[in-house]
Amino acid sequence: MNSEEEPVRVWDYLPEYAVERADILDAVQTVFNSGRLILGESVAAFEREFAAWCGTAHGVGVGNGTDALTLALQALGIVAGDEVVTVPNTAVPTVSAIVEAGGVPRFVDINPATYLMDATAIEAVLTPRTRFLLPVHLYGQCVDMDRIGALARKHDLKVVEDCAQAHGAEWGGRRAGSMSDAAGFSFYPTKLLGGYGDGGMVLTGDASTDARLRRLRFYGMSGTYYSEEHGRNSRLDEIHAEILRRKLRRLDGYLARRRQIAATYDAELRGLGLGLPVANPGGIHAYYLYVVRHPRRDWLLEQLTARGISLNVSYPWPIHTMRGYARLGYREGDFPEAEGAAREIFSLPMYPSLKEEQQGRVIDALKAILCP
Repeated sequence: MNSEEEPVRVWDYLPEYAVERADILDAVQTVFNSGRLILGESVAAFEREFAAWCGTAHGVGVGNGTDALTLALQALGIVAGDEVVTVPNTAVPTVSAIVEAGGVPRFVDINPATYLMDATAIEAVLTPRTRFLLPVHLYGQCVDMDRIGALARKHDLKVVEDCAQAHGAEWGGRRAGSMSDAAGFSFYPTKLLGGYGDGGMVLTGDASTDARLRRLRFYGMSGTYYSEEHGRNSRLDEIHAEILRRKLRRLDGYLARRRQIAATYDAELRGLGLGLPVANPGGIHAYYLYVVRHPRRDWLLEQLTARGISLNVSYPWPIHTMRGYARLGYREGDFPEAEGAAREIFSLPMYPSLKEEQQGRVIDALKAILCP
């Protein structure tokens, strides 16, 4: 690394903030001047606008993406012991939400090309206690929702989409979040549409589910101080809602820039022995992450770190191998595709404000290391 060169980070919000600072601070001022800091017009407007952008009828802002999944499951009637089929290579919050809602996670392996849920493996793990399918739209692209929908209808299951990494991803012309009974989104700062702290939303096309979600996020209350059912405090705050409203207007531009960055990686990194992202046929990739694969991943990361390039692994441990979920009864070797990917994948820098020069340094470093 040249001593005068700045490190290249896998993600950095500061360049985007520098460009958008005036609008973000105006959003804060707008809320402060409104006289309403909790569940006011900014939350209501963002709920309407984000739901419409995703192509569904209702949006309910909540505290974070984990709560979005938990509340979605609860609003759809999960009871203790209900089994929820998902994947082991997701982020911990997916499984944490299932457990918090009273469910029992049941895993299926992944497609080794896309790292997404292998829908053809689902029927083999269904039991009389299975009630939900929870596909994770990982890294910015959608699971095959035609297969998921067909399985749900065949076995009378409800579907909850985990869309934390998929704002704007599409399957068959429909956006993530519009193809299920309910869908959970995160607005954590790193996300495709990210705020400056935690935030989340549940989308649904069903009015009764929407009404129940609104009670559950606010202590089970539909009126002042009277609880209809046990709920919690999980509310998207006004300041973040107003910031996210402003950023939503720029989201199509963010996505276009991500796809441009991905296209450059695709063109420049072919032939280096890296496994490059594979777009799921029938879908449109949003490129939340640009995930590559190499059998000597850890050695390669060391080489890149020495050149001032810091990268990330999402995720280095499948959930079924973690001590925190040992009680589920799985063991190493149960999901070989997920385990193999966890040993070899890593993410290259991918965010709209990534400069061409920074991306060029990453590409040049990979070429120098892999083709000296």
